[in-house]
Amino acid sequence: MERYNFKTQRLHVAADLTAGASLCALPEHVNYLLNVLRLKSGDTVLVFNGRDGEWLASVEPAGRKSCRLALEKQTRPQPAASTLVYCFAPLKHARLDYMVQKAVEMGAGVLQPVITRHTQVSRLNLERMSANAVEAAEQCGILSVPQCRTPLPLEQLVLGWERDRQLVFCDEASNDSDVIALLQPLKDKKLGLLIGPEGGFSDEEREMLHGCSFVTGVPLGPRILRADTAGVAALALLQAIAGDWPRLR
Repeated sequence: MERYNFKTQRLHVAADLTAGASLCALPEHVNYLLNVLRLKSGDTVLVFNGRDGEWLASVEPAGRKSCRLALEKQTRPQPAASTLVYCFAPLKHARLDYMVQKAVEMGAGVLQPVITRHTQVSRLNLERMSANAVEAAEQCGILSVPQCRTPLPLEQLVLGWERDRQLVFCDEASNDSDVIALLQPLKDKKLGLLIGPEGGFSDEEREMLHGCSFVTGVPLGPRILRADTAGVAALALLQAIAGDWPRLR
C-alpha cells in the first residue's frame, strides 16, 4: 500500500468521488469537522468510499451546522480489496469492538460472525460492527472497508463454503507444532480464518472441520489465548506466512 498522509483527518463517505465534485457532509461529520476539530474554510481532509480511491477535499462551511467537501485531487488510487474472510465467534461488546478493529487493521476483507456450540453471544449489532470497521479504516489509511455479514451457524458456514478457498481454523486441541509448515502450502490460495469462542470448539465441531478437505487446522502455541488475542495472533501468522505480508523464507 502506498504511504498516506498521517496528519490529515480521513472520512469515509458513501458518495461517488470524482474530480471537481462537491459533497454535502453528513451531520455527524459536520459536527466533528467544525465543532470538534474546529476546521475553517479552506482546511483539508481526506475522503474515501471504498470504490474511488482517496481524495483531498477542502472544507467549505455554511454556518455552524452544515458544510460541503470540495474534491481537489486524488491522493491514492483504489487498491484491490482484500479477499481474506475472517470468521469469528461473537464476543461481548468491548472485546468484539476490539476484535473487529484489529481484523480490519490486519487486512480482513470480509467479517463473518459464526455461531458455534459454545458461543456465549448469539445476538450481534451489525450496525455497530460496521461502524467499528469504518473507524478502523479511517484511522489506519485503509481504502476498502470490509464487508460485514450476518451471523451463520458453523454448520451452515461449512456447508456453503467455497471449495477453492482454504479455511484455516485455530484448533486449541491440535498436536502439531510447526505452524509455518502447515501454512506455507497455502501461499497464493484464497483464504479464510476461523476463530472459535472462549470455550473452544466442541469435539463434534472439530471432527466436522477436520473432515473437510478445504480446512487446515493450526495450533496457536503453548499458551491459552483469549479469543480476541487469538484473532490478532492468527491473522499475523496467516498474513506473514501465506498472505500479503513480506513472506518468511
